[in-house]
Amino acid sequence: MTEANPPGRRSLAASSAVWLANAVRAVGPPLLFGVRLWGAVCLALYVAFWLQLDNPFWAGITPALVSQPQLGASLRRGWFMMIGTIVGSVAIVALTACFPQDRAGFLVGLSSWGAACALATTVFRNALGFGAALAGITAAIIAGDNLGATGGPNDQVFMLAVTRCSEVCIGIVSAGVILAGTDLGGAQRRLATVFAVLAAEITKRFADTLALAGPDFPDTQPVRVELVRRVFALDPVLDETFGESSQLRAHKSVLLASVAGLFEAVAGWRIVAVCLAQFPDDQGRQEADAVLQTLPGELRSAPGQGGPTNWISDPVGLRRISEEAVQRLIALPAQTPSLRLLADQTSKVLAGIIRALDGLALLVDNPSRPVPHGGGIRLGVPDWLPALVGAARAFVTIGAFALFWIITAWPDGAFAIQFAAIGVILFAPRADQAHAAAMSFVVGTALAAAIAAIIKLAVLPGLETFVGFAFVSGLVLVPAGALMAQPSYRAMFTAVAAYFSLFVAPTNLMTYDTVQFYNGTLARFAGLVGAALSFLLLPPLAPALRTRRLLALTLRDLRRLATSVIRRRRDDWESRIYSRFSALPDTVEPLQRAQLLAALSVGGAIIQLCSFADRLNISTELDEPLRAIAGGNGAVAIARLGALDDALAARPDSVALGARACILAISQVLTLHAAYFDAGAE
Repeated sequence: MTEANPPGRRSLAASSAVWLANAVRAVGPPLLFGVRLWGAVCLALYVAFWLQLDNPFWAGITPALVSQPQLGASLRRGWFMMIGTIVGSVAIVALTACFPQDRAGFLVGLSSWGAACALATTVFRNALGFGAALAGITAAIIAGDNLGATGGPNDQVFMLAVTRCSEVCIGIVSAGVILAGTDLGGAQRRLATVFAVLAAEITKRFADTLALAGPDFPDTQPVRVELVRRVFALDPVLDETFGESSQLRAHKSVLLASVAGLFEAVAGWRIVAVCLAQFPDDQGRQEADAVLQTLPGELRSAPGQGGPTNWISDPVGLRRISEEAVQRLIALPAQTPSLRLLADQTSKVLAGIIRALDGLALLVDNPSRPVPHGGGIRLGVPDWLPALVGAARAFVTIGAFALFWIITAWPDGAFAIQFAAIGVILFAPRADQAHAAAMSFVVGTALAAAIAAIIKLAVLPGLETFVGFAFVSGLVLVPAGALMAQPSYRAMFTAVAAYFSLFVAPTNLMTYDTVQFYNGTLARFAGLVGAALSFLLLPPLAPALRTRRLLALTLRDLRRLATSVIRRRRDDWESRIYSRFSALPDTVEPLQRAQLLAALSVGGAIIQLCSFADRLNISTELDEPLRAIAGGNGAVAIARLGALDDALAARPDSVALGARACILAISQVLTLHAAYFDAGAE
């Protein structure tokens, strides 16, 4: 008698079921996003048709630009897009008032405004940068409609601006309604998990550093550099979280302070590792053990062994344990500057973890979380040159297309100006990836035009209802939205999803002028191609050059800090260096990241040493080594700091011991990175 279901067949069926389940999990979310995008576009077009707007397709374009696979990113992007659209509309109305019937002056003003927006979108980050880009793009779009075929600015600009704002706002609200109604979001949960993993991994690896002090002390620099990179990767997740939760936006400073706390922990860990690497084996082992005994076991669990689970379930309890450990470290008897330095930097690591736990408690909505506090990262402009290059590129590109339009009297030249502005402003923040992204956008636009030509000229003449049009649109928008969810195809299929509505140009009374369709499409395509080529003709700064500039600017700031009469606050210094970290290219070498971390440590130690000097009345004696640091003479600075340390050795008080610990930290870092700190010595 044969078996009904032989083992081989059952195994094949089980494998097929697993494969099918994995395929559904992989394909399901992108397809669902495509359906949401389709619904948002259809809703926006329906409302625009119902209101009988002149160009309802602008309402259909907007959801494709706003919608992102993450709900929070979409909502925040939509909010700033609305603000940018209003700002751009006001700007173009004001520009028209300044140059009535003056086409040349108006176009120079438009190029200048585009340059300013390209600069702003490079300086700002995430959704705020997108809003700045929309301020320039909206001005260019309204300007093109205002100029017409060959004319100059006219008195219809105000109504054009009102209409365009209305259409864009309809699209934003439609996207928000569909996305928020079909997606509960999960950015807060994801951010809490990442926070917990990072905090647990930092404390575990820091404890391992103390435990491994001795003859076989490992090099932990690559681990620290990778953790710093992962902390900076929190930035877009933070932005998504603020988009999803108004409560978290109100406590934004707590989360920013938590991110700063993770940096603070890594910076303190770095100084401890540098010191242990340079101590004699017996001394390092003995002093590391003394500090390690103060660390509670709850903070030393590995992320893969229940660490993050404990951190998420009881962040307030871990915070209390960390505070107790900090108090033990402060009270730790230290007879040597090295032990005092290890204890102080370990307490700095724990202080950073405490700040991270404050944010984690807020994210898990623990009712007994600490009172929110400020002190977050205030990222400044790390380097103005890349933004200025982007502004110059935008001015030249928009101006060149405007000049070409004036000389040739090209009837559709205004469309080319519009799309040149779109491309050159939108991709300005992409740095060395800008040309590739712009070309991908060009390919997507060409694909959208080809699909739109088939549908508009061959399919739509046989359809009479909005339902039929919506169904046909879904055949394009659903797969385009699904592919938008893939990061490697996002630029291309964002263009497909957005410009499909533009090229089809659905209106209440449809027109099917083939010549007009191809002429307008050609002009828009020419504008985007010109924008993409501008990134080759006036390329962004190369990654290696950007890195060298960031390191040089940091060294300049450190030298100014050393000789400044007005002492900078420590959090201001840290925020400045954090902004430089955020601007480092992905291709940066580990040594260069380590040099930035070294500058962060030296600057913080100088600030702390200056505060000790005021209390010890040794400010005059400290001036000479600080001038040596400012002059790029590390050897002299180390010698002078050594002499100051000898003088302080006769003073047994804790303040003098703390100052000696700072001297030790500065000297060791200057020795380790002498080539960097002595660069360009006077």
